[in-house]
Amino acid sequence: MNTYANTVNGKPVVSDKTFESLNPANGEPIGRVPVSTHQQVKDAIAAARAAQPAWAARPDAERKALMMKVAGVIKANADYLAEWVTREQGKPLGGIGPDQVPGSRFELWGCEVWTQVPASLDLPVDLAFEDETRRDEVHRRPFGVIAAIAPWNWPLLIAIWQIVPSLRAGNTVVIKPSEYTSIGTLEMVRLIAEVLPPGVLNTVSGAGEVGALLVDDARIDKIMFTGSGATGAKIAAQAAKHLTPTTMELGGNDAAIVLPDADPKAIAMGLFWGAFINMGQTCACAKRLYVPDSLHDAVVAELKVLCETMPMGDGMNAGTVMGPMQNRMQFDKVSRLVERARADGANVVCGGAPAKGPGHFYPLTLVTGIDDGAPLVDEEQFGPVLPVIRYRDVDDAVARANRLDVGLGASVWSADVERARAVAARLQAGTVWINQHGMIHPMVPFGGTKGSGWGVEFGVDGLKAVTQPQVISIRR
Repeated sequence: MNTYANTVNGKPVVSDKTFESLNPANGEPIGRVPVSTHQQVKDAIAAARAAQPAWAARPDAERKALMMKVAGVIKANADYLAEWVTREQGKPLGGIGPDQVPGSRFELWGCEVWTQVPASLDLPVDLAFEDETRRDEVHRRPFGVIAAIAPWNWPLLIAIWQIVPSLRAGNTVVIKPSEYTSIGTLEMVRLIAEVLPPGVLNTVSGAGEVGALLVDDARIDKIMFTGSGATGAKIAAQAAKHLTPTTMELGGNDAAIVLPDADPKAIAMGLFWGAFINMGQTCACAKRLYVPDSLHDAVVAELKVLCETMPMGDGMNAGTVMGPMQNRMQFDKVSRLVERARADGANVVCGGAPAKGPGHFYPLTLVTGIDDGAPLVDEEQFGPVLPVIRYRDVDDAVARANRLDVGLGASVWSADVERARAVAARLQAGTVWINQHGMIHPMVPFGGTKGSGWGVEFGVDGLKAVTQPQVISIRR
């Protein structure tokens, strides 16, 4: 079995201590990952610090051109990397067209696009003020060294969201992939680092203690984290010791509200993928569905047909639409939440019984007869289970959607866009979609409110988030 190396200062780095990466479809080991030592973490940060001044001093056009080269490397190796995503994360290979399964090939296509877009954007000097006595310009300067910690649900795509804008703006990066999905990220970095100067992009790997060593180093100038609120709170506390700025995307528990004028047949497929893309293991999935009494049964019936007809299996097999859950921890959490709901009297419309045999396969599950306050509603399940909650009137639905201390995304579904817009304005979420859910775009800023974190990614605002403003004030 191969051991896959970290990349530090442009060179492969392995460790005496390793751990196995497992295929969630069958539980079989697929490779070994080094556990970075404290010294190796220090070395990666030192390499990034040494490389950063020269990287920042390059003309902006050169950095943009190199990011385009990175996009080319991703495209050229998309099939190889997509197979690693499927084998490690579980999502099916799928395709990249509008009618294809949004799986690993889609993820690699996203990596390419989310590299090309920052490479195409400018960060012009802004004129803050000017009169006959003075001129005040706002310039954008890189932070320095960015520590990035990527999650296991979209392991390559979210890594790219952290890496590429940071490099484009003149920072250097040390990234730690999730211990559940390390190999694909290590391999992607190995490939794209070949077109970058040594030290500009580095990796460390291991469990939470390695991430703690990374973010607790005073030589880190900014931290980017995507993951759970509990881990985010620990990272924020460590960052506070050194006053290190952070961008935190901490997940949500997104509410979707169906208005009484919606057509259940017209919205069913959008609701389905809004809730179940990547087996529900996406921060911006719809995880609570609020439906008026008048449409409840019809919406549930439409979703039930979709849930029961989507083929599930090993993502490497042709025709697979839904894969396994990524890890046993999340599988057990989902199982526990569904069993608690069942025991408390909720109705499991479909699914709800874990598949027997190897792999973390949990059927697509709809739960009705459930209300706010139930753990399945109040806790982010992060899996293929959707609770459907009846509501009395729109004010009631908005209050229910806003009651939790999270606010990453939300959605409103209606035949009347202006009516939906009025409801959307009342929802406490970083993004509110109308007649769609989770449809992010590389030009559109994305981030959460309340317990879902702070800061934004994507587009010009995302580039600004990995820079610091410097005002140059000129006396006339």
